[in-house]
Amino acid sequence: MNASPLIRLHPHDNVLVAKAPLALGQDLPEFGVRVRAQVPAGHKIASCRIAAGEQVRKYNAVIGVAARDIEAGDYVHTHNLSMVEFDRDPGFGQDVRPVAYVPDAERATFMGYVREDGRVGTRNFIGLLSSVNCSATVIKNIAAYFTPERLAAYPNVDGVAAFAQTSGCGMSSPSEHFDVLRRTLAGYARHPNLAGVLIVGLGCERNQVSSLVESQGLEAGRLMRTMVMQEVGGTRVTIEAGIRAVEEMLPLANAYQRQPVPASHIKIGLECGGSDGFSGITANPALGAAMDILVRHGGTAILSETPEIHGVEYMLTRRAVTPAVGQKLLDRLAWWENYTRGHNGQFNGVVGPGNQAGGLANIFEKSLGSAMKGGTTPLQAVYEYAEPIDQPGFVFMDSPGYDPVACTGQIASGANLICFTTGRGSMFGSKPAPTIKLASNTPMYRKLEEDMDVNCGAILDGEVDVEQMGQRIFEAILRHASGEPTKSEALGLGDHEFVPWHLGIVS
Repeated sequence: MNASPLIRLHPHDNVLVAKAPLALGQDLPEFGVRVRAQVPAGHKIASCRIAAGEQVRKYNAVIGVAARDIEAGDYVHTHNLSMVEFDRDPGFGQDVRPVAYVPDAERATFMGYVREDGRVGTRNFIGLLSSVNCSATVIKNIAAYFTPERLAAYPNVDGVAAFAQTSGCGMSSPSEHFDVLRRTLAGYARHPNLAGVLIVGLGCERNQVSSLVESQGLEAGRLMRTMVMQEVGGTRVTIEAGIRAVEEMLPLANAYQRQPVPASHIKIGLECGGSDGFSGITANPALGAAMDILVRHGGTAILSETPEIHGVEYMLTRRAVTPAVGQKLLDRLAWWENYTRGHNGQFNGVVGPGNQAGGLANIFEKSLGSAMKGGTTPLQAVYEYAEPIDQPGFVFMDSPGYDPVACTGQIASGANLICFTTGRGSMFGSKPAPTIKLASNTPMYRKLEEDMDVNCGAILDGEVDVEQMGQRIFEAILRHASGEPTKSEALGLGDHEFVPWHLGIVS
C-alpha cells in the first residue's frame, strides 16, 4: 500500500476507500479531489461526480446506485447510496482455471490424529451430545466433572465437551428442521476431532436416540455410547452413569497420538463477522490466498453464509466446475428468498450497526468482501447445511449468516478448523474444531490482541502484500492444526457456540 490516505481498489471504481480518517476540506491531489465531509477510516468517498441513479462501483463490482447526485470528494454511505437489484449473468464456468496441485511428495504436513477409518482430527476431544434440550443439563454436568485436574492423567485428550442444544422435540417430524437437526448431531458424532461420543436423550422426545443413531448410520461401540434418562433412572443417576462411561472412554481416547499427515486432510470452515471496510481489502482476500494454497495442497475450503453472497453470487457461479454446481448455488439463493419472504424477513436486509460503523453500506458491499474468503480456485460442489463434505477443493455449504449457526454447520460437515475474519472484533471460538481469528486492521488487532490470532492489517500498513499474508495464514493453519492453541482456545471459548440451525415451527 502507498502512503496516500486513500485506496483505489480497481481502475474502474468511482469510489475510494479511506485508510485513515479524512478531514473536511482535505486536499488529495494524487486523486484530484478535495474531501467534502469528515470521513471515518474504512469508509468511502467519490472519486468523481456520480449522477443520481448511476451505478457505484467498488472492486469494479456494483454495490448500489447513487440516491442523489454525488460530487467528487463527497462521503458515500447509506445516506446517498441505494441498493437496487440488477441483472447478473451467472456465466457458469467462465472463470474456471486449472489448479496447479502440489505433487503428493511435496505437500505440506501437520501433526494430526488419525482415526481407524482414515479421517484425521486436529484435536482429540470426547464429545457429549443431547438429543433434546431436556437432556442438556445432564451432559453439561457430566462435562463439568472432568476438570483439568481429573484429565491430567490423559495428556492426549483435549477435554470433555458438551454440545447441548435447544430443540429435539415440539417440532414436526418428518420435516426439514428435523432432518437438519439430526444431520448436525450426526456430523458431530462422527467428527474426526472427537475420539469418543456419548449421546444422551430423555426418552419421550420426537428425536429418539435409537432412531437418531439408526437413521444416521452411527455405530454403537466402546467409543460411541448412548443413554436415555427415563430408562437409566433420572437426572442424578444419568449424570453418574455418564461420568462412568466417559471414564471408560478416556484411556482409549488417550491412546491416540499425533502423527505426520498431509495437509490434504485439513478442512477449513470460512467465516466472517463484525466486518468493516477493510475486511474486503486485507483479511478476506488474504484468507482467500491461503485457501488457494490449501487447495493446491489437496485440502478443502468451505465457504458458507448464503445471505452474504447475495449480489456477488456470479463471482462463484463463474467458477463452478459444471453448470449443475452453479445452478445448485442459485437454487439455494432462491430458497432463501422464499424462506425470508415466508417469515416476513428481508433476504437483502440492512447490514448490522457494526458493519455500517465500519464502512459497509449494504449487503452487496459486505458480500463482495465475504466472497473473497474462498480464493480463486474452481467451485467444486455445493452442499446443504451440515451435509457431509466429501469433495476436496473449494466448496460451498448453505447456511445462515449468523456466525455460531454457520460454524456449527461447517463443523458438522467435517471442518476440522475454522478461519474467522473480523474488522470490528469478534469474540468467537468453537469446539471441537478450533477457530483462528484474523483481524482486518492493526488498531483493532492491538486493542483486542488477546482475542486475535493473525493481524492482516499488516497489508494496509505496507508490511506485506495479500499473497505474503496468505502464506502467513497458511503457516498458522498448519501450526494450529498440529495442536498450537488458538487465542479463543486459551480463553476457553467454544462451550456455548454449538447452535444448530432452527428452520421449523415449534409446537
